[in-house]
Amino acid sequence: MTGTVYLVGSGPGDPDLLTVKARRLLEEADAVLHDKLPGPEILDLISEARREDVGKRAGGDRTPQSVTNERLVELAREGETVVRLKGGDPFVFGRGGEEAAYLAEHEVPFEVVPGVTSAIAGPAVAGVPVTHRDHASSVSFVTGHEDPTKDESAVDWEALAATGGTIVVLMGVGKLPEY
Repeated sequence: MTGTVYLVGSGPGDPDLLTVKARRLLEEADAVLHDKLPGPEILDLISEARREDVGKRAGGDRTPQSVTNERLVELAREGETVVRLKGGDPFVFGRGGEEAAYLAEHEVPFEVVPGVTSAIAGPAVAGVPVTHRDHASSVSFVTGHEDPTKDESAVDWEALAATGGTIVVLMGVGKLPEY
């Protein structure tokens, strides 16, 4: 019998901001494959599950995405309940979409468990609403790290600025001097 893979967002780092479902899955999983972003306070919530660090850090050790994808399928086919623990939300610049597509292609049951994205949590903690009836009727999320194999940026900065909405750039601090 094939197990299920849960693509779980760990939120912005505070264990109190995990969803109830995310916390339960960390306690019940057979295996947890985690990124580098979930901190020790969140990793400490993993009960008896086997832990595998499959994270990536700029300029550091990297587990190729293909290896992570294959490992998810392998563990699920062994009948395991697998948590793929990601920072923030798995579908906000977290490659969760790629993992979901791979799992679907290999007919492995999966479920996405959203997490609180730092795109909302960061400004909220700082007291900055990303939308406000009097100031910003829209919000755009943009990555600060596009695929380096692209010929040019897919982001039309002038069009974004023209909306008058809030622009949230994720993972952009290292690229700030280029802008």
